[in-house]
Amino acid sequence: MTGPITVLIVDDHPVVRRGLKVLLEVQDGIEVAGEAGDGTAALALAAEHAPDVILLDLKLPGLDGIAVLGELKARGSASRVLVLTSATEPASASLAVRSGAAGVIYKDVDPDALVRAIRSVHDGHLLLAPEAAGSLVRSAGTWSPADGLDALTRREREVLAEIAKGRSNREIARALGVSEKTVKAHVSSVLAKLGVQDRTQAALLAVRHEQGA
Repeated sequence: MTGPITVLIVDDHPVVRRGLKVLLEVQDGIEVAGEAGDGTAALALAAEHAPDVILLDLKLPGLDGIAVLGELKARGSASRVLVLTSATEPASASLAVRSGAAGVIYKDVDPDALVRAIRSVHDGHLLLAPEAAGSLVRSAGTWSPADGLDALTRREREVLAEIAKGRSNREIARALGVSEKTVKAHVSSVLAKLGVQDRTQAALLAVRHEQGA
């Protein structure tokens, strides 16, 4: 059996941290690994506990959330980062995802939805609040695919469509009736042909194409 999903809570407001801790401690299959009030402490605890998921506020004293994301990425951290931010800064969502966040949701999220979001990003999904998704699609105009979507094979287009739905390699493999190894190879090819760095950017290009952007 697999163990519980371990979560590190990072927020500079003690009341917010306490509320999140109380919420998560009563959930089945979720365990709070620790909490931090600033970026430096967050990185130290992330290194110490290697949590499955990090709930990360963007506005932190010292190292802010974007800097924390950058450092986690540089260290090769396997933790999935779910950004909790305020509804007044949708533009920050784009930078957060491009810096390595697996999801962006806002602090007015329903508690049950937050728990589902934690489980979702842990399972490998990309999770974006509607406002954040809108910001990302708009900002995606700054990314230029190398050879365009026309360079993709039929199967690669199918894989890209699944990526755009936020599905993991395992789910894509199941949907297309192929192995995860095959999906991984297709994903690598899609990223190379589109000239993007990760599946998030590929998904956004697909969304913009569907919208006729």
